[in-house]
This record gives sequence, C-alpha cells and structure tokens, in this order.
Amino acid sequence: MNARRHLALTAAFALIAMALPARAQAPSLADAAGSYSIATSSRIHFSIGQTGGGGIAGNFAKFSGKFRIDGGNVSRSSVEFTLFPESVRARERRIENFLRSSAVFDTDNYQTVTFRSTRVTQTGPSSANIEGALTARGKTRKERFAVTLTDWDKRSISFTIRGSIRRAPYGMDVGTPIYSNVVEFDMDIKGLRR
Repeated sequence: MNARRHLALTAAFALIAMALPARAQAPSLADAAGSYSIATSSRIHFSIGQTGGGGIAGNFAKFSGKFRIDGGNVSRSSVEFTLFPESVRARERRIENFLRSSAVFDTDNYQTVTFRSTRVTQTGPSSANIEGALTARGKTRKERFAVTLTDWDKRSISFTIRGSIRRAPYGMDVGTPIYSNVVEFDMDIKGLRR
C-alpha cells in the first residue's frame, strides 16, 4: 500500500472514530463507596440440575441485608445477608412444600440462612470475589461468590452475583445423585444508600 493511500485510510478511520459516541466508562467499585441496604426489588434465583434434564428452579421472596463498600480499600468492604427459606417459590406448590420440609431447609427448626463476609478480593475495576461464612440448618461453611457491579448512582447500586454451593455439607443432599449436589445461585442485587 502506498503512503498516500495509507494516510487516507488512517484519516478516514480517525473521522469514523470521532463520529461514534464515546463509550461510557464502566462503573468502579471504589467510586461507589458507601453503606447500602438490600432492596426488596432484588432477585435471588437458584437452580439444581437433574440427571436427564429438568431439575428444580426457584427464588426467594423474603430476604434482608446490608453491605459497605470501602472506597479507599475495597478489601475492607463487608456484606451481611439473611435469607428466609419459608419464602421459597418454585413452579409448583408441592416443590415449595418439599423445599421447606425437614428434608431440605427444615423451616420449622431453621428460619434463616445467613451469610457474613470474611474477605473481599477485588478482581477488576467493577468486580470482586466475596468469601464468607454461610450458615444453613445450623451448619456453617466458607463459601465464595463472584460479584460484578452493573450500575450505580448517588442513591442506589446494582450487582450480579453468582455462586455454586454444595448441598451435602448442610444436610440437604436428599435426592442425590439424581439431583445435583450443587445449587447454582444467580442473583441481581440492588442496594439503597443508607
């Protein structure tokens, strides 16, 4: 390619680039520093695979929690979350009743599932891994969730949270191996500034 044609192509690409709208900068965890309460409009979805397809999927209608993002050092951030298993929702009432029964959540004896962070590790400008103590049915284990900041403004903040938790250590392994021992969590969490 001769120099004149190369220069013309370079100029054309530069003009096209200037004509395109500037891409918005991704939100940053440090910029979203503050204390938040988890909004009831958040979504806590879970699924359990089944051999041959199908499986169990549902969500929780009642939960509460709070978190704090430390802008100076994201690793000093913290999360506290409480889930109320009695509020579990699934496609059929019989599945909901089974999940509330002593075989799974045992809601007559254990009204909450709690999570308290012990470590936050930033993995990118808008992402982090959160490790902490998850307590269900009186058993506590260390679990980890991947968090990605999706939106924020002066009043609220939104995240996607993903995590995989094994059921057996919490005494909820009924139905394995037909049903997977792993529960996949897919959550959209909105926080309101406190």
